[in-house]
Amino acid sequence: MKQYLEKLINQENLTTEEIQGLMTSCINGGVSESEIASFLTALRVKGETPEEIAGMVEVIRSHSTFNGTRITNVMDNCGTGGDQSNSFNISTTAAFVIAGAGIPVAKHGNRSISSKTGSADVLEHLGVSLSFAKEHVEEMLTENNIAFLFAPHVHAGLKPFSKVRKDLGLPTVFNLIGPLTNPVQLDTQLLGVYRRDMLPMLAEALKKLGRRRALVVNGAGYMDEASLAGENHLVLLEEGNVTSFTLHPEEVGLPVVPNEKIQGGSAADNAEITQQVLRGIPGPYLDTVLLNAGLGLYANGAAGTIRESVELARESIQSGAALERLENLVSYSRKLIGEVVS
Repeated sequence: MKQYLEKLINQENLTTEEIQGLMTSCINGGVSESEIASFLTALRVKGETPEEIAGMVEVIRSHSTFNGTRITNVMDNCGTGGDQSNSFNISTTAAFVIAGAGIPVAKHGNRSISSKTGSADVLEHLGVSLSFAKEHVEEMLTENNIAFLFAPHVHAGLKPFSKVRKDLGLPTVFNLIGPLTNPVQLDTQLLGVYRRDMLPMLAEALKKLGRRRALVVNGAGYMDEASLAGENHLVLLEEGNVTSFTLHPEEVGLPVVPNEKIQGGSAADNAEITQQVLRGIPGPYLDTVLLNAGLGLYANGAAGTIRESVELARESIQSGAALERLENLVSYSRKLIGEVVS
């Protein structure tokens, strides 16, 4: 560990083999909490490379018992967090809209780390289980187009990092790699990031991880979601090529709304917002989800343009398909709880 820390402190990048060896030692318990904290801090100060990101992700995924779950054309739309916007759970709500449009979504998420309410917090409040087994995930992806993978449950080997991250209370490399560590082999992905300068690097990391197609977004106001507040910055990975562009909500028929209008609150507050959106209640929350679900569908290649993808998202909500995906996931969770009790 000492030699790795010295390299990072000296602003030297770690090789893929070095970062993989370091991560393996951390997961296997051969590194102290103080060393892990030093590693995470030094790496953040130096700045991560695509090779370091991909190397860490590959080790984390290889240690998950859920690794190898495979459903054709599956995607995720998880954001990095860390933008301090206190927005409602945008990507979690959008995931049901994407699933309602017919695209399987392996929704990977956690409890709150640097925000008020994480995806796991709001889904748990809605009645979704946080302890699906691998076979449950496969069944839900096949029958319902969406399943939830609670990060601590599917990545038990990352426990050595959990307390350190909580104690630090600051965004670390895990805020960047969390959405990449989904143990399901993703074909496509929408990735929101709170740092605009990280867009090209994360697109290159996604390329190294084998994504067929992906979209990385930093929203107006530096949100880790697409925002209605103004110009959004995006990078598209398609057929191995990386292209940068910007998108204003008015370009896809959506209004301009300040980020303050989409703030959330407790798990109960955000659960209510999610249900309102999936019921099609008009307002900034709905429009924000339409934009982000549209980008998710575009990232998947479900439609040729973002405007067309936004309309697919609108149809998913208006038809009731998006809400049905949530209701089915809750019903399935209750069924599993009943089986355990009996």
